[in-house]
Amino acid sequence: MSAQGKFKKQLSLIDLTFIGLGAIFGSGWLFAASHVSAIAGPAGIFSWLLGGFSVLLLGIVYCELGAALPRAGGVVRYPVYSHGPLLGYLMGFITLIAFSSLVAIEVVASRQYAAAWFPELTQAGSSNPTILGWFVQFALLSLFFALNYRSVKTFAMANNLVSVFKFIVPLLVIGVLFTFFKPENFHAQGFAPFGLSGIEMAVSAGGVIFAYLGLTPIISVASEVKNPQRTIPIALILSVLLSTAIYVLLQTAFLGGIPTEMLANGWAGVAKELALPYRDIALALGVGWLAYLVVADAVISPSGCGNIYMNATPRVIYGWAQTGTFFKIFTRIDEKSGIPRPALWLTFGLSVFWTLPFPSWEALINVVSAALVLSYAVAPVSVAALRRNAPDLPRPFRVKWMGVLGPLSFIIAALIVYWSGWSTVSWLLGLQILMFVVYLLCGRFVPTLHLSLGRQVRSSAWLIGFYGVTIILSKLGSFGGLGILSHPFDTVVVAACALGIYYWGVATGVPAHLVRLETEDDESEVPEPDIGRVQLAS
Repeated sequence: MSAQGKFKKQLSLIDLTFIGLGAIFGSGWLFAASHVSAIAGPAGIFSWLLGGFSVLLLGIVYCELGAALPRAGGVVRYPVYSHGPLLGYLMGFITLIAFSSLVAIEVVASRQYAAAWFPELTQAGSSNPTILGWFVQFALLSLFFALNYRSVKTFAMANNLVSVFKFIVPLLVIGVLFTFFKPENFHAQGFAPFGLSGIEMAVSAGGVIFAYLGLTPIISVASEVKNPQRTIPIALILSVLLSTAIYVLLQTAFLGGIPTEMLANGWAGVAKELALPYRDIALALGVGWLAYLVVADAVISPSGCGNIYMNATPRVIYGWAQTGTFFKIFTRIDEKSGIPRPALWLTFGLSVFWTLPFPSWEALINVVSAALVLSYAVAPVSVAALRRNAPDLPRPFRVKWMGVLGPLSFIIAALIVYWSGWSTVSWLLGLQILMFVVYLLCGRFVPTLHLSLGRQVRSSAWLIGFYGVTIILSKLGSFGGLGILSHPFDTVVVAACALGIYYWGVATGVPAHLVRLETEDDESEVPEPDIGRVQLAS
């Protein structure tokens, strides 16, 4: 077993921004355009704007947490600081599902696009891999593991090189498709043929929110960032703004570049006609060289994103273990490399596991999107609760208008989960409630908890309430439910319930007399005495 080491502060602003952009630009841009068009038509442009606005709000909220508490695996540790170990346990579980499956979904996307050159990788008539295709996916996962095993700087150098190439091709796609732009496509079958509900559904089911959610890897490596109080907020905001601009341009170019005759039967069939959107549309327009570059980028872009999540997931596992509600072996950091190698091994094993049922990209997207948003949704509640209960915590980046942005960002996150539809909401949130019950049965036997089980339940009941209410409204609503709550009334009801649950969560954070501040950072190679640390008192 390696000696216990510390994280090494090696990541610059450029490294961190490329991590954010690299995590955002994975398989999402390659597949989402046709799915968004099939669900929302030309109005899908607003789905991208809505998704970008939503993630920007959550990113700004995360800026305060990431700058004040730059901790490895912070996405699962902030809820512990604000509400206790039970909330951290629930967030750790859902985040581990989201992150580890993201590594798998990116290699699946690489293999699906690579089948354009090597058809033997994919089963005929489906998107599922052959045995050879699965072994190609396994080889990619093994490569990600090797790149992340040595040091975080090795990973960052590889990611920076990949990121330069993966952005050149989307920009070329935008430029070329705009030369074939047909304005009549935007009204040939109606601008919004599926109405407002189509715009909303495309955010979740079309892959929009999945395409945007690359912020948590930035937070996950916070203990390894130089000058985190300045670097983290800038990298977060830059990543979202740049990606929103590129995504909107890509969707607009796709909508305008489709040969108009393909729209004779409406937008609903676009996803089937253009299964590999930008490659297929380039071939339809006779631009073979662009189709070649798209396939090349389609192998590289998801691979780069998968590599980033292979790096981020061990930090999440480490953060979960540090809360005391996961196995302590995963808190071990290799002394020489500064890598939490036991957690990296677990990440590799889980990412391989997610590929075993041989899923396609389309089969995984909705669940992964909802799981990611759930891992984001707690952040605004944690920020507001910490402001109330730990007012003296140093906050180098303090979010303005938190009284508005906090509840608004939580409401948007709740709506995105609701828009995922009953089939996703029921089992994903039901599984979280099951994990809550498991904790109640076993939590009293965990010796490292700082709060009584009763206190933890009172501080976390709002989240279980949120899960229960969302399940009920999803069953009654118009997104895969019974339709008793019609649209847009169901969206209004979800927003109103989310607002009440937000204030419930803020009010039930860990009381002030159970919170104390410490200034020593015991995780990084170089302590930074101006960083506040919140711990739960025993």
